[in-house]
Amino acid sequence: MDDRHTLPHPLHVGRPNLGSRDRLMERLNGALDRLYLTDGPLVREFENELTGIAATRHCVAVCNATTGIQIAARASGIKGGDEVIVPAFTWVATPQALEWIGVVPVFCDADEETGNIDPAHAERLIGPRTRGILGVHVFGRPCPVDDLEELARRHGITLLFDAAHALGCTYRGRPVGGFGAAEVFSFHATKFVNSFEGGAIVTDDPELAERARAMRNFGIGPDGTVGSGGTNAKMNEGVAAMGLTSLEVMEDLMVTNREHHLRYRQGLAGIPGVSVRQQAPGERSNHQYLVIEVDAARAGIHRDELHAALTSRNVLSRRYFAPACHRVEPYLGDPARHAPLPLPRAEALSERVLALPTGTAVSETDVKAVCALIRELVPTDGGG
Repeated sequence: MDDRHTLPHPLHVGRPNLGSRDRLMERLNGALDRLYLTDGPLVREFENELTGIAATRHCVAVCNATTGIQIAARASGIKGGDEVIVPAFTWVATPQALEWIGVVPVFCDADEETGNIDPAHAERLIGPRTRGILGVHVFGRPCPVDDLEELARRHGITLLFDAAHALGCTYRGRPVGGFGAAEVFSFHATKFVNSFEGGAIVTDDPELAERARAMRNFGIGPDGTVGSGGTNAKMNEGVAAMGLTSLEVMEDLMVTNREHHLRYRQGLAGIPGVSVRQQAPGERSNHQYLVIEVDAARAGIHRDELHAALTSRNVLSRRYFAPACHRVEPYLGDPARHAPLPLPRAEALSERVLALPTGTAVSETDVKAVCALIRELVPTDGGG
């Protein structure tokens, strides 16, 4: 293929979406005028907005989702040495958040259709040190919440969710955010709603929320005294200003993502071994990620080969998530502790999925160009 097929400008996965710069600057100037730069009125407003979106009673904004997972775990009574079951098919930040506070992540296999944690396998992993399950709504498609909640109740363990991908999504018509003991959103720059960098714990449990608020601020309680251990995980006013500005255009961002998703489905239809992964039928989705699956046997090209070819032509695709978490350090070196059973479905998914550019930084013309490029790269007769 010659250079005429290289896109004229790089297309990124997770390029930040921006709201109104004027509104952002207005909020930032207000914070400067108030001389109140962290954990102030903008943070409170951001938390209030999120409780409305998640339909929860409480929201605790934090500096990022990683610390959010750590605080949610600690506020739920999970401590160092405890085991928590996590999916192997997720970004490494999920198990690393636990590992960093001394909690042992035990990796669970995935459901290949949804990419989410498999409750049946999770139950087989429950042992005497298991204190929780941390599900991940992979690519915004909700976990099998009902099955996991029943499993957690039956075994008397805590259920948490990493909802980094799932703001604005629904499960059985209910907004993601109010399931389990708590859920954690991410507002990293690559998320469709961003606050530069940030996160939030949402919950209906007032005691968990109170503990989390103290823990994010060195253990300082409402009375101003230190009543527990804690860390510095407060959200600052500048971050909240960006988060509020992003929330104002959230619905527009979701519309753009849905339109791109439809265009990709149409543009890639009929290519042997290449399919666009779908969201849950009948549910609201933010379509934050556009993920294709490449069946090398049918497509005649491996996902990694397609990724390399696209990248060399300015389509900067991402292999989310490869390799699966149990196949990277520090977990690879201690499989008996972290992955006591084979995880074939998580490994298979990690070999097949590829995220493509979407969001407001990508145009309709860009999507058509990417689809045309993939059509040229995949052999016309597939894999035979």
